Amino acid sequence: MKIAVLNGSPKDMVSVTMQYVLYLQKKFPRHELAIHHVSRDAKKMEKDEDAFRALIDAVQTADAVLWATPVYVLLVPGPYKRFIELVFERGAQAAFRDKHAAALTTSVRFFDHTAHAYLHAVSEDLGMHFAGAYSAEMYDLVKQDERRRLTLFWEAFLQAAEERTPTPRRFNPLTSSPPLYSPGPTQLQKPLATGGRKILVLSDAAPGGNLQRMVERLCACFAEPPEVVNLNQIKMRTGCMGCIQCALDNVCAFRDADDVYGVYQKLVAADIVIEAGTVHDRYLSARLKTFWDRGFFNNHVPILVGKQVAFLVSGPLAQIPNLRQTLQTMPELGQANLAGIVTDECGDSARLDALLEQLARRLLRCAEQGYVHAPTFLAKGGHKVLRDEIWASLRFVFHADHKYYKEHGLYDFPRRSLGIRLTEAWYRLLLHIPGFRKEFRRRLRTEMIRPLEKVVEEA
Repeated sequence: MKIAVLNGSPKDMVSVTMQYVLYLQKKFPRHELAIHHVSRDAKKMEKDEDAFRALIDAVQTADAVLWATPVYVLLVPGPYKRFIELVFERGAQAAFRDKHAAALTTSVRFFDHTAHAYLHAVSEDLGMHFAGAYSAEMYDLVKQDERRRLTLFWEAFLQAAEERTPTPRRFNPLTSSPPLYSPGPTQLQKPLATGGRKILVLSDAAPGGNLQRMVERLCACFAEPPEVVNLNQIKMRTGCMGCIQCALDNVCAFRDADDVYGVYQKLVAADIVIEAGTVHDRYLSARLKTFWDRGFFNNHVPILVGKQVAFLVSGPLAQIPNLRQTLQTMPELGQANLAGIVTDECGDSARLDALLEQLARRLLRCAEQGYVHAPTFLAKGGHKVLRDEIWASLRFVFHADHKYYKEHGLYDFPRRSLGIRLTEAWYRLLLHIPGFRKEFRRRLRTEMIRPLEKVVEEA
């Protein structure tokens, strides 16, 4: 079979992702793996219709497709996503239809599931049969057990593609587009005083669309106008190149090449950040995604600590739970408060006006109170993955991360209290005594809540 490998790494063949592809190519020489550097050439394909058509023709003649990509900021890289947008914008879906597809991602298994869900849904929207996803850590290939796992995955995919095995659909088609939003007069008695707080709006809004009207309506709620940065109007020379030049000191190799670093400086200085995006396929725009990718020069250092964050979304967000999860995750990982997400799905302009006004009030109230909601698994689990990876194997590369984690107590293991460790050791010994073990079980429920009862009594 001939398999079109769509490479999402901007580093061509000098990438971790492509080493896995090369390994499969050598292990299964009977099948041809035709590698196409999608992220590298995305900007060229956007400008050059012939270059885009050449790749589409290659997909058309292939028997199956492998989405092979690193995971950047909870998804695929921005330029990779831009290629997917072009497929739909230019009506090239037929080249993919009825082919089997699989995804191979490389990461530290940090939100790889959201990247897989995105590629799975896109494949189904293209009329493909999605036959599975494989998540690889950077050096899994050097481990015998992982090589065997990868080989078994690939054999199963090849068999499914050769036999044209049917696959069940997981994601429903997107069925609606938002109605035109027509803002009405404000119901606020007067614009809301910001108390000198800096409000920054980052938007990918096109002129005259719903999103632009939502941004304008929300901004009108504040007595002091927020600063609005339209990402379509700034110079963004490239997406994140994955070069890791920033790992030592959080300085991007393209710091002085375009406007991205300056916008991130505004973001860091803001008290309230509102990000406004339009749904394209199963995510927000590639432009917004590329901007988020470029923020990787901060590495894994949270830059939103204590800030209020909100999202304005134009499009069918309720039908894309994977997108909602990533929007919830980003503020939590950044130790910020997600004050709300407002979309134009409600179909009622008056209701949307009210939702935007309520969001403005909530942003200012939470900022005044310094409120940040309790972290969920998204933040706690995500932090532990990054913490362990940096401590165990990446701190010599991500020096700036290691320094920040160490200075801010994010390395919260092992238990440092000698008293607690000795007490736990003593109780472990006592639990070998049958009588103590019986009494321990009898008291377990009441003793578990004793510290909480004391707080309740004193409330």
